[in-house]
Amino acid sequence: MTGARIPAVVVADIRKHYGDLKAVDGVSFTVAEGEFFGILGPNGAGKTTTLEIVEGLRKSDAGAVTLLGENPWPRNHKLLPRIGVQLQASSFFEKLTAKEQLQTFGSLYGVTAKKADEMLELVGLADKANVQENKLSGGQRQRLSIACALVHDPDIVFLDEPTAALDPQARRNLWDVLRAIQARGKTIVYTTHYLDEAEILCDRVAIMDKGRILAMDAPATLVRGLDAPTHVILQKGVLKAADAKAIQGVEDAHEDEVSLTISTRKPAPVLSALAERGTLDGLQVRTATLEDVFLNLTGREYRA
Repeated sequence: MTGARIPAVVVADIRKHYGDLKAVDGVSFTVAEGEFFGILGPNGAGKTTTLEIVEGLRKSDAGAVTLLGENPWPRNHKLLPRIGVQLQASSFFEKLTAKEQLQTFGSLYGVTAKKADEMLELVGLADKANVQENKLSGGQRQRLSIACALVHDPDIVFLDEPTAALDPQARRNLWDVLRAIQARGKTIVYTTHYLDEAEILCDRVAIMDKGRILAMDAPATLVRGLDAPTHVILQKGVLKAADAKAIQGVEDAHEDEVSLTISTRKPAPVLSALAERGTLDGLQVRTATLEDVFLNLTGREYRA
């Protein structure tokens, strides 16, 4: 890469309080052009409020935001053609087909009707062009919502939990759409509580809780920094827990109703010892994931 580029997003110590509730409490981060940046956190962490401040939909109490070199608040009309926003809950025009929805959204930005066909193709809805929006499935509506955010070819796209409430197949189809958007050189900033999704899609993630960023880096870097043990899982009855604990390098071993789980930070010699005992059939190895990082930082208690 040659030459310095202006960051797509610069957030400096933004805050938003509602009485005693600190919804956003000193958040700072920078997003580079072309980056896929995820904001992760449990319910009520402050993800959506942060995104709305960055988009210029909500005024912060303190701090500063620069979006594509501009201040998004007060509502900056110069930025509107350059950003695309997909909110958690999307509203469409009644009785319009998928294609008509896109043409209507595009007309607000002076986009030609032909662009709607391109966007429908991008999000995999070309065969649903003449179907009314209320007859689309949940996953199809989400893809249409993203297409509406992209129809004017913005430089940066904000997506607030775009895969929420989708079935596994619809989620994975939407992943392909998001990859295609980034491949076009677009910057993507999105929130999610699906850790597997963020680990696969994001260049970097910020983990938020109680209005603050607890950690921020590439998912793989965060996982490596956790120093969590590797879990080797065997079918129950293949090896006794006491015998497993006697293997050099094993930190812990415990059984449940169906399996024996061995914890180790030295998986190579442990796997070699298991091979010598002929206990590799059906063996599974689980290394640390972004979910482990997330739970280590935010805790395991349920939050409604």
